[in-house]
Amino acid sequence: MSRDHDLPDTPGRRTVLKGAALAAGALAVTPGLAQAAPARATDPRPHPEKRPEKRPEKHPETPPYVNPLVLQRADPHITRHTDGRYYFTATVPEYDRIVLRRSRTLNGLSTAAESVIWRAHATGPMGAHIWAPELHRIGGKWYIYFASAPAEDVWAIRIWVLENAHSDPFKGTWVERGQIKTAWETFSLDATTFQHRGTRYLVWAQHEPGMDNNTALWISEMANPWTLTGPQVRLSTPEYDWECVGYKVNEGPYVLKRNGRVFLTYSASATDWHYCVGLLTADARADLLDARSWTKSPVPVFTSDDTTGQYGPGHNCFTVAEDGRTDVLVYHARQYKEITGDPLHDPNRHTRIQKLGWKPDGTPDFGVPVADTAKEGA
Repeated sequence: MSRDHDLPDTPGRRTVLKGAALAAGALAVTPGLAQAAPARATDPRPHPEKRPEKRPEKHPETPPYVNPLVLQRADPHITRHTDGRYYFTATVPEYDRIVLRRSRTLNGLSTAAESVIWRAHATGPMGAHIWAPELHRIGGKWYIYFASAPAEDVWAIRIWVLENAHSDPFKGTWVERGQIKTAWETFSLDATTFQHRGTRYLVWAQHEPGMDNNTALWISEMANPWTLTGPQVRLSTPEYDWECVGYKVNEGPYVLKRNGRVFLTYSASATDWHYCVGLLTADARADLLDARSWTKSPVPVFTSDDTTGQYGPGHNCFTVAEDGRTDVLVYHARQYKEITGDPLHDPNRHTRIQKLGWKPDGTPDFGVPVADTAKEGA
């Protein structure tokens, strides 16, 4: 989330930073591979009508999606666990707690009961701006990565981690594992984690001292789910016009591995209708800690659309449909373009989902944010 949320009786970000702009603001369970069913060889034998007809394999059809899926939930994260259920968390408009839902179906998340599994502290660290939680299953435990700030210094936002050893994330105890320490004590948020070729990585957004931007994207290996190790490498910084509207922002990274490549999406610009999704791509065999391994799309891959009436789509993640094959794009957007006041005070960033397409060259086809649907039985 790009953030410019000037709270009452609190120095505004622009004042505090004096123009430096510090806004800004996989799963360990990676979605199932989207593969076509194997082709059947042509049978040269005569009179095929005398043999029993062989019908192609059938997979459960993906139902039409309800959109918006969950109202007033921004920065959504949905993961499908090995128990077959979808687990959902997101930023709430009050920025004061972390919530969870679960359902056997994606549409079911719309009406699923919501539990508060952690609340902001009344004072001290983790007391304000609880943003962008992600739920990950790592090494037999549950982890939630999120951003927060001290109650007394609400723009000193950093990345924090919760851990739960219970098999059910709605039960057990969420232990505060503390802050993920990066190279600098600067504005940082939107952490995501993924494993690739036996190595676990963290990707996040952070302001680099001396850089003329709000946040860039960084990657590092992890020694454990709350500790970085080795070099911290900058993968992308705002450079194109579409990444610098309102704020110079690269944030909200998320990884999808398909077709011999690692795709890293991220969001750019301010959180109004200019908010959009960019894409980095690396060969799956490349050194992901080498910035030269990544190619950046010169144009956004997912943007506002007047035809469908969806604005500011971003902070996405990916999951897989009930058929276990179809990739699903998860994101938030608003249903209107004009916003009165600071966009961070506007609560109507709604969680949305839609099928992710694929181009013939094996790269993702995001399409446009789909129009709202009538809410029918989930």
